[in-house]
Amino acid sequence: MTDLTQFKKLGLDERSLMAIEKKGFEEPTPIQKKLIPVFLKNDIDVIGQAQTGTGKTAAFALPIIENMEKKTGKVKAIVLTPTRELALQVSEEIYSLRGGRKFKVLPIYGGQAMSSQLRRLKKGVDIVVGTPGRVMDHLRRKTLDLKHLDFFILDEADEMLNMGFVDDIQTIFDETNPDKRVALFSATMPAKIRALSKKYMGKTKLIKVKNTQLTADLTEQIYFEVNRKDKFEALCRIIDLEDEFYGLIFCRTRVNVNKLSKKLIERGYNADGLHGDFSQHQRQRTLDKFKDQHTMILVATDVASRGLDVTELTHVINYSLPQDPMSYVHRIGRTGRAGKTGMAITFITPNEYRKLSFIERKAKTDIQKGKVPGIQEIIDLKKATILENIEKEVEADPNNPYREMARQLLESNDPESVIGGILQMIYADELDKSNYNQIRPTKNRRKHREIEEGKTRLFVSEGKKGGYTPKKLVNMIKKAIDIKDNLISDVTVMDNFSFVTLPFEDAEELLSIFRKRAKGKRPLIEKAKDSKKK
Repeated sequence: MTDLTQFKKLGLDERSLMAIEKKGFEEPTPIQKKLIPVFLKNDIDVIGQAQTGTGKTAAFALPIIENMEKKTGKVKAIVLTPTRELALQVSEEIYSLRGGRKFKVLPIYGGQAMSSQLRRLKKGVDIVVGTPGRVMDHLRRKTLDLKHLDFFILDEADEMLNMGFVDDIQTIFDETNPDKRVALFSATMPAKIRALSKKYMGKTKLIKVKNTQLTADLTEQIYFEVNRKDKFEALCRIIDLEDEFYGLIFCRTRVNVNKLSKKLIERGYNADGLHGDFSQHQRQRTLDKFKDQHTMILVATDVASRGLDVTELTHVINYSLPQDPMSYVHRIGRTGRAGKTGMAITFITPNEYRKLSFIERKAKTDIQKGKVPGIQEIIDLKKATILENIEKEVEADPNNPYREMARQLLESNDPESVIGGILQMIYADELDKSNYNQIRPTKNRRKHREIEEGKTRLFVSEGKKGGYTPKKLVNMIKKAIDIKDNLISDVTVMDNFSFVTLPFEDAEELLSIFRKRAKGKRPLIEKAKDSKKK
C-alpha cells in the first residue's frame, strides 16, 4: 500500500488521502509540498513558478476540493488554461481527486458543442475548467456566472499571454467577485505576468520550484494511429517484429494493467503486470523477475514503475497516452540507456492526435508517424529468424547427436521434404496467419487534411509589394511564437499575398495571436481556404 505519511503532514483530510492512495501517488512533489499547506489554510493568494509535469494540478486541486462547500448550484472555482488539451487534463485530474465528494466539474473549450456546455451549466456546476476564448463566449451569453467564486486559478499564465489572451483574462477577472482567492501558475515571470498579479491579486506568496529540462533525444520515437479496439492487435505485431522483445508497457489505470497483462499471457507472451495495489513484497518480486529477464514484458502504471532501473530494454510502449509531457519524457527515458539504442512507441486513437502534438511540442521532441507492420511482414520476419537460428545451431555443433536420425530420414526421402516436415511440425502454429486479426483503417478521420497530417497551410494577406520576403515572413512568425526554423515550411511570397505551412499546434497559436491583434478586423494571417500539406 502507498505510504501516505508525507501527504498527511501537508494537512489533507481523510477523503483526499483516500483519493491519493487510489491514484497511487507515493510522495508529494516539490510544488505540492510547498503549495498545499499554504493554499489549504491561509487566505493569501499564491504565485507558483512551475512548469508542466511538476504536479501543480494536484497542488491547487486538493485545497480547492477540501474547501468546497456543499453543492449550491453556483460556480465556486474556475481554472483557466491555454489549450483544450490542458483543460481536459486538469478537469480529469480534479475529478479523480474528489475522494467521494459529490461536486461537478465541467471543462469548456472551443471545438466542443456549445449546446452540451449550456445544458450542463444550466443544471449547475461547481468547478469550471476552460480556455479564455470559450469562457468569454459564455460570459457574453450570460450563461456563466463568476460572481460567487472562492477560487480563481490561472494555469500556464505565460502561455496564455503569449497566445494573446491578456485582454480576455482581464475581462474575465473583471467579471468575478473581489473576495475570491487567486493562484497564478507560470513557468516564467515576464513583466506582463507581474503586472497582472499586481492588479488582480492581494497579499501574495511566491512559491518557486526548480525547473527540470525536458529532454527526449536519446530514443527513437514512433507513434501509430489505430482504432481503440485494434490497439492490442497492433501491440502483438510490434512485439513479434522484435526477435528478443524486452519492454515496458505503460497503461494509465490499474484496471487496464490487469486486463492487458492477462490478454498478453493468454496469447502466449511472457508478461506480467505491476500497479499500486501490489504489496511491497509483491512489487519487489515482480520487479526482480523483470530485471532478471525471467519476465520479458512488464505492463505497469507510471507510479508503479518508479525506481525501476533497467538498462537493457529494447522498447517502451505507451499503450495509453500519458497525462502530460513530463510523464512522456519520464516513460521513454527508460529505454536507450547506458549507450544502448532503444525505441519508444506510442499508440493513439484518431481523436488523440491533438494531445500527442501538445506533448511533442512541450517536450521539444520529434515523434515520427509509423505504419503498423502487416501480417505477411511479420510472418516473413519470423521465417528469416528461424532460418538464421537453425544455421547458427548447425555451425555451433556440427556433430550433434541427431545426425544419425537425419541420415535415416534422408535414405528414403528427399531433403526438402524432410526439412519441410520438421519445420511444419515445430513452427506451424507460430507461422499461422490466423494468429493475427486484421487491423481496420481508422474511422472518423479529421475533417481537414492539415489536421490529419499535423500541418496547417496559412494565408498571409501581404506579399512582395508590402515589403515581405521569405526571410521577413519567417522572422515575423518566430517573433510571435516560439518555433524553430525547420518547422516552418513551404514559404511562398507572391506580389500581394503569401503562404506558409506550420505544425498544427503552432499554427493554432499563431492564428490566435493575429486574431487578437486584428481587434475585429480581418487578421493578417488566416487559414488557407484549401489548406493541404504540400
